Amino acid sequence: MIQKQVSLKPYNTFGFDVVAKYFTTVFHVSDLIKLYQNEEMKAERKLILGGGSNLLLLNDWDGLVIKNGILGIEKTFEDQNEVVLKVGGGVVWHQLVMHTVGLNLGGIENLSLIPGTTGAAPMQNIGAYGVEIKDVFVSLEALNIETLETEIFYLNDCKFGYRESVFKHEGKGKYFILNVSFRFQKNPEFKTSYGAIQDTLTESGVTELSVKAISEAVIAIRKSKLPDPAEIGNSGSFFKNPEIPTAQYNKIALEYPAMPNYPISEGVVKIPAGWLIEQAGWKGKRFGEVGVHDKQALVLVNYGKGKGIEIKQLAEKVQASVFEKFGIEIMPEVNFVS
Repeated sequence: MIQKQVSLKPYNTFGFDVVAKYFTTVFHVSDLIKLYQNEEMKAERKLILGGGSNLLLLNDWDGLVIKNGILGIEKTFEDQNEVVLKVGGGVVWHQLVMHTVGLNLGGIENLSLIPGTTGAAPMQNIGAYGVEIKDVFVSLEALNIETLETEIFYLNDCKFGYRESVFKHEGKGKYFILNVSFRFQKNPEFKTSYGAIQDTLTESGVTELSVKAISEAVIAIRKSKLPDPAEIGNSGSFFKNPEIPTAQYNKIALEYPAMPNYPISEGVVKIPAGWLIEQAGWKGKRFGEVGVHDKQALVLVNYGKGKGIEIKQLAEKVQASVFEKFGIEIMPEVNFVS
């Protein structure tokens, strides 16, 4: 059913009260094909919506919003070491994580409590605490919106990078992700060295590592640092952590020796954007109905009646300030929609 004049406030984690001219939810690929064949809808602009956790909606949407409601988790392969699950694009990501934790399958426990849907996860190559989607990704099926045929994308086809994929560049707006298949380990190698995971495990008295213990540690860390979108509008991390040449880092570190850094490859260092923003004096600053979170400077927030354009303007000021202070450019992780 296609609805008219629908508020998108419940469908974006910033909580912006913008209106879609048309809105519908699809539960099966056949629904989607019929929708794209609908003569009345062919001329309308279309916005594909997952969990709405990575969008900055700048205006009302003068077109059709299509919510991915394709569900289901199916086991397609199993041997003594691993299991492959095919997951509907509309499945809430954290629900998938909890499903695998319940089965004691390792692979995405470090990605607990990340907002959004499974179909959106490969678009961003979501990651946290030393793990990214590409580490467990097998393949995905997507509907080519132009041909209305299903295409399969394997690991190399997706061109995964740091919060990057083919779906953010040459494939942008061309595909609707139907399902994603992931490979999980029965005897996983746990990653506890990133962030405060090991400290949290120790504080909790955990002596034997498990998928459940690591998931619970990550959830505790995220809850302590990141605001709940149900309580205050936000999209989680607003900016990517910049990657800079080691030579540039060494030069900046002479003036700022406390600057955290993570070598990621020969001659390249990753710098926490949150640290840069905090050092530039933005942490906890409020401007009317929008601001920078007081516990995590990487998060921009809507206090209730803010607008997307206000968040965009704040983000631009933060970017300019960080560049002026450090000579480092920080880029949004969030997708701007106008």
